[in-house]
Amino acid sequence: MGLSTHVLDTMHGCPAAGMQVALYTTQGEQANMVKSFTLNSDGRNPDGLLYDNASLRAGTYRLVFDVSGYFKAKGIELPEPNFLNRVSLDFGVAKVDEHYHVPLLVSPWSYSTYRGS
Repeated sequence: MGLSTHVLDTMHGCPAAGMQVALYTTQGEQANMVKSFTLNSDGRNPDGLLYDNASLRAGTYRLVFDVSGYFKAKGIELPEPNFLNRVSLDFGVAKVDEHYHVPLLVSPWSYSTYRGS
């Protein structure tokens, strides 16, 4: 239970190890950073869950993924300006007794997400 994320690099077919990510709580236009972290070799938060079941609260959140920084670090030549710079995903948590997994599938030119399990 709780909140987790996972990023897969669809250009290279691998986890997005080394990508910088930030987690925020949001209220309207106001956003407060909770933590920032670098994805591990499996494309996940090295500390595990972003929130465990006891800490997760109903409300709205934002995950911000540094897509261009990740692909530039991989040696990919990107146009200026980049098509994707940072991907921000705003989502809501309604039922704190359920697991919210927010994966990102990303390339320099596209991304998709869904509520995973």
